Amino acid sequence: MGLLLSILIRIHLIAPQAKIPLLELLSHTGAPGGVMSPEYYLSLLTMHGTIMVFFVLTTAPQSGFGNYFLPIQIGAEDMAFPRLNMLSFWVTLAGLVVLLAAFFIPDGPPISGWTAYPPLSAVGGASGPGEAVGQNLWIISIAIFCLASMLGALNFIATTLDLRARGLSLGRLPLTCWAWFITAILALLSFAVLLAAGALLLLDRVGGTSFFVPGGLIVSDKIIHHSGGSPLLWQHLFWFFGHPEVYIAILPGMGVTSHILSTFSRKPIFGYKAMVGAMATIGCLGFVVWGHHMFVSGMSPYSAFAFSVLTMAIAVPSAIKTFNWLGTIVGGKLRFPTAMLFALGFVSLFVTGGLSGIFLGQPPVDIYFHDTYFVLAHFHMIMGVAAIFGIFGGTYFWFPKMFGRMLNETLGKIHFWVTFVGVYAIFMPMHFLGLEGHPRRYSELSGFEFLKPLMGVHTFISHAAFVTGAIQLVFIFNLFWSMFKGKKAAENPWEATTLEWTVPSPPPHDNFAGRHPVVLRGAYEFSVPGAAKDYVMQDSPK
Repeated sequence: MGLLLSILIRIHLIAPQAKIPLLELLSHTGAPGGVMSPEYYLSLLTMHGTIMVFFVLTTAPQSGFGNYFLPIQIGAEDMAFPRLNMLSFWVTLAGLVVLLAAFFIPDGPPISGWTAYPPLSAVGGASGPGEAVGQNLWIISIAIFCLASMLGALNFIATTLDLRARGLSLGRLPLTCWAWFITAILALLSFAVLLAAGALLLLDRVGGTSFFVPGGLIVSDKIIHHSGGSPLLWQHLFWFFGHPEVYIAILPGMGVTSHILSTFSRKPIFGYKAMVGAMATIGCLGFVVWGHHMFVSGMSPYSAFAFSVLTMAIAVPSAIKTFNWLGTIVGGKLRFPTAMLFALGFVSLFVTGGLSGIFLGQPPVDIYFHDTYFVLAHFHMIMGVAAIFGIFGGTYFWFPKMFGRMLNETLGKIHFWVTFVGVYAIFMPMHFLGLEGHPRRYSELSGFEFLKPLMGVHTFISHAAFVTGAIQLVFIFNLFWSMFKGKKAAENPWEATTLEWTVPSPPPHDNFAGRHPVVLRGAYEFSVPGAAKDYVMQDSPK
């Protein structure tokens, strides 16, 4: 759904008068005659960002893969609180249903963007389409999602600390488990802040309070009677959540990538302790850099300097992880199944997206770039596409364990190469649009002389997006076809070392069929001198 919305957005940017018949059925006012209005364009932009950030990038890597593989990788029968776990799932689904309900009300979805900045989001229907009931539904949806994420985070923390198998010390945990554990801590601390901010915003809208609405505000010739709040307060609260959210999306992908690179390089992970320390440092520093999203808000230059220094500091643990990934690959007996290709693609996208972040961490440069396509390109590459490559890598790697069958490798490699080239074709040109000063959120370019020469770039990006979106159909076909018709998987097809590969595929209901594994080794014992094979399982006797 998130992908489909992005395709509609790209169609409108290159053909603003194009008629999309199904769109008129969805919204008579937002798309009369099937032609998308500028306001409805902003509504679709809001929903695309919200679905992708919250219900894809936050949910799939952590709650999807983590719930399945954290217990089995640590030798546990289930998560610590199974009922709480299921409640987290159903509450997340309820949040998604409430969000999607905004499509089917007369007012339509909100136009305030996934960041919902006040006063646009705080003063009700006077500020535009979707800002009445649609915005209320958005806030309620995010509040429900925050509750679900906090329930899930408590479960992950308790499971990791209390249910590890005998012999599985923290120093022997797979890096995937470390990533899910650190992500859970980030989620618990940051979603609590967003939940409080959402409650205050809802009170401003329906309770007559003035947390975020300034006094003396006039919108569309209507005086907004509030005593004087601060729109910047919302920015502080939102981005205190929003920057840890970047790492909530990317850390699970880092864990999966580390796991896959070690397995298919047939080498122990390079610098295991440094990798754990880097993830923990990224998590800690993620809470003190939120101000770099606010360099254009009028903050003190001294505050901007402090946030800039901290932003540069977070590049250090990120670089440690990157060099350790390269150290893991160098000199290894490399194998290149599709899972390995997506892991290498993750590293490529993480580095490319991270480099543009160095520019945005400098206040004088960010002031120019801040509201342009440069920022759009940066966070899509490092937070969006890289995290999705982590999801794909985990899917291809663990599919045999989940279903007892193999995904088709030929289709997988076609999926990887077209997607890899496609995302670079989409997001690299956006950096150049940003250099030209192209603003974000403009629904069409025809009314601005300085943007007209850039139409060719938009056309190229849109065509790349259409091809990249279409190739995902190959992945979906491969996924469902292989569930029933795929080649039967061996017990340990990748010759990996961790505990999930010691049980049948798919695993029994309690993971280990009543057996209690005992861990005697680290998670990445590949190419062990004197061993019969080039790997040794974690529960193998010494």
